[in-house]
Amino acid sequence: MKNIVLLVVIILVSLSSSLAKVTYNVASFGAKGDGNTDSTKAFLSAWSSACNSTKSALIVVPSGTYLLATAITFAGERCQSSSITIRIYGTLVAPFDYNAIANSGDWIRFHRVNHVTISGGTLDARGGSLWSCKTSGKNCPSGATSLGLYNSKNIAISGLKSINSQMFHILIDGCINAKLQGVSISASGDSPNTDGIHLISSTGVTILNSKIATGDDCISIGPGNSNVWMQTVACGPGHGISIGSLGWALDEPGVQNITVTTTTFRGTQNGVRIKTWARASHGFVTGAVFQHVTMVNVSNPIIIEQRYCPNDSCPDQVSGVTIKDVVYEDIHGTSATQVAVKLDCNPGNPCTGIRLQDVNLNYIRGGQPAVSSCAYAAGTASGILHPTSCL
Repeated sequence: MKNIVLLVVIILVSLSSSLAKVTYNVASFGAKGDGNTDSTKAFLSAWSSACNSTKSALIVVPSGTYLLATAITFAGERCQSSSITIRIYGTLVAPFDYNAIANSGDWIRFHRVNHVTISGGTLDARGGSLWSCKTSGKNCPSGATSLGLYNSKNIAISGLKSINSQMFHILIDGCINAKLQGVSISASGDSPNTDGIHLISSTGVTILNSKIATGDDCISIGPGNSNVWMQTVACGPGHGISIGSLGWALDEPGVQNITVTTTTFRGTQNGVRIKTWARASHGFVTGAVFQHVTMVNVSNPIIIEQRYCPNDSCPDQVSGVTIKDVVYEDIHGTSATQVAVKLDCNPGNPCTGIRLQDVNLNYIRGGQPAVSSCAYAAGTASGILHPTSCL
């Protein structure tokens, strides 16, 4: 009996040892949290050590302010570690001179990683000076995304705060199974192109319990996304949660199985939106569900735009993007404009299978009732309908 117990203990100790994470502190590689010393090489060295570990690895970023003075890429193609967790207690800052990273595409990039977790911390891209350049009408760089994840699997981001991004805050491109939880995103309401979270060609993305205040879409869902779940998101200021813009390219992958639920929009330009360019495309949107949504002083609470155009040089064709089987259920609150529901489709490719159920939106100004506006949209309406359905 004693031999059996001893054997079990040895197995448990061995198993515990094999499962234990090996820890790498960026300070041990020369990173300094003084806000002035460039810590880029130290972060890359810590990543290389974690990546080459045969065990699960933990990278620790202690309290302090760490300058990443150039664009940085964490590559996972040759990683041996089964999982890497990056636990950030401090703040990562970009240089004050926006040109240092503005033409790099991304400030912080992860490429072909698997089972990577980013926990806590703040990313401050110091994008204010670039916003000023853009709004002044000068010839300015487009700017860098603060955090870009490409062609990766099994990603978890929790408790991360991103502020003052030059362009997109978080980009998920070509990824499978990404979970973002407790994320906080903040930029000025008039900051250009600062989408909170932008998705491209990804599947199995979940966004939970997050607050997004920015100058563009809180969440934007580009071509090729599927099985996306967004729940308990607070959006505002910003342009709302948008599927699109879609249909710029002819051979463009579609968007399907998108759910937005238990979400609040406060003072945003739009609430739940689908936007497509008026030009030929093989793209599509199907299986989108917007439910249990609260609107507070939102200019366009429910909107489909098949002739989306944010500038003066607009294509004037029929949108090739097919929009069908879209559900709006339990959408309630206040509209800042009289047209609270706008379904603007086109005769060459009308929207079909639209379902409105228990939509209760009130116009908050002018003493006039809220109204609906439909063009070439077909579907059904039931339950509470205020404004009256135009389907």
